[in-house]
Parts: sequence; C-alpha cells; structure tokens
Amino acid sequence: MSVRSSDIEGVDLVILPAVRDLGEGFQVRRALPVAQRRMVGPFIFFDQMGEAVFRSGEGLDVRPHPHIGLATVTYLLEGEILHRDSVGSVQAIRPGEVNWMTAGSGIVHSERTSPEVRATGGTLFGLQTWVALPTQAEEIDPSFAHHKAQDIPKAEDSGVSISVIAGSSDGLVSPVKTFSDMVYADIAMRDGARYQLKAEHVERAIYVVAGAVEVIGQTGGFATNELVVFKPGAEIVLQAVGDTRLMLLGGEPMPEARHIYWNFVSSSPERIEQAKADWQAQRFARVPEESEFIPLPA
Repeated sequence: MSVRSSDIEGVDLVILPAVRDLGEGFQVRRALPVAQRRMVGPFIFFDQMGEAVFRSGEGLDVRPHPHIGLATVTYLLEGEILHRDSVGSVQAIRPGEVNWMTAGSGIVHSERTSPEVRATGGTLFGLQTWVALPTQAEEIDPSFAHHKAQDIPKAEDSGVSISVIAGSSDGLVSPVKTFSDMVYADIAMRDGARYQLKAEHVERAIYVVAGAVEVIGQTGGFATNELVVFKPGAEIVLQAVGDTRLMLLGGEPMPEARHIYWNFVSSSPERIEQAKADWQAQRFARVPEESEFIPLPA
C-alpha cells in the first residue's frame, strides 16, 4: 500500500491499495482503512475482490465470521457469491445486484461459491465495502436486504452511465435503505467522456476499477486501482482515458470516531472488547447449515 499527495487542486490524497493473496489465486486490494485516512463519509472499509479465475472444483470459501456496528455492501462486476447469514438469509448475488447486510448488534455470515458454479469454474470480480452505522443505529437488530439489478436506478448521457447503488447522486436515489447521508455509485465512461464530480456530499472519493481519468484543466490524473479522496466542496471534471469504470463513494462524516478491530466497528472500544469475548465464547447466533467458523485473530 502507498499513499501520496497530489498537485491537482481539490484532491486530498491518493491511495494505492496493497494486494493480499487469500489463496487459490484469489487476491484483494484494500483501500480503506489506512493510517492516513480511516474513513470517507460513513465508509470505513473498501475491498476490491479479484479479478479471480477459478478452475473446476475451485471457488471462494469465506467461513462464517461476525460483524457489529456496520452494514456490509457487496456489489459484483463478474461472477457469483452465495451469501448465508445468521438471520436465515440464503442469497446468490450476481453482477449489478446489491447485498446490504446490516450487522447492528451482531450478525454472522459466510460467503462461498455455490456448488453449481464450483463444478464448472468461473470468474469473480467485485467490491465489498463496510458502512459504519450512526451511534443511534449501532445496536439495532441485524437484517438483510437484496436488490435486483433492474431495481437499481441508472442514467446515461454523453458516454457516461451511472448506477446509484446506495444513497443519492446526480438526481438518482437508490431504494437501498441506509442510515446516514451517503453515496455509492458505479460509473462507466467511454473513452473521452466527461463526468463532473459534484459537491452534493461532504466527503467523496473515486476508486478506479478499470481504465484511467484525467482532470480537465489540470495536469495529471489517476490510474486503475487508485482510490482518490477529494477535498470537501471541490467540483472537478473527470475525463476518461480509454473506456473507464469508477466507483464513487462518500457522504456525511461521522461526528464521533469509529474504532475497528477485525470485523467489528463501533464508537465504543468497550463494545468491541465485548464482541471479541462473545465470538470467542461462540455466543453469536449461528449460520444455519454451517459448522465452520473463522477464529478470532490473535
């Protein structure tokens, strides 16, 4: 992982995520959190999963693990993941669909490749983010929501296509229930197309999934796999260099600091210690049809 400042006006910093290999050729790039930037709006975690190619018999196997104080948002560009959780949800997620899992007071889930996909092999490429919950919602009952691709609002104009996954942007409002002001959007740009990054949300960043962008009127731009954090109020016009895909994320920053340990997020360090003890003692609810689990890290 590397973090650098930028001479481009309106840019706070640029993060190039470290690559972690989880085995069987499956890699993740973690852009948040980093020491220099813990959050962007309510987003406290940002992972790019893959792009991975699984042969027949291979697949993703993330054993049951717990969360508190956050919502996980899974959004795929290619492939499929089978989600199971302790509130009884069993859901395959496919490209363009949105899995929003509210952990609240505590939830456990697994993420695996289904037997059908594992039998043939395939690709997996996507994003998983964590959204910190405001203090009044940190201990709400856990829940799960799945939204089909056709229910996610989209707009297209002058070579730019935008899908608003959660929150609002560019006049579009997602049906996904959120707990604070935020934006999370998938933006595809054809070569040479322009997109104006508006100042409607306090904190914003873009993650370049593919391609590259330049900033109109300034020298310099951003390449694939870079997370670019902008200064509040900056209005910037981006131009695609080749066909480009971006994720836009941000929103209102949390008024209180958030603490993070493993899969636990909370405004209270004591609450995280309680969650650690509860997981060690296996007091969390179990995922039906799952017997494995990931132990608490040392």
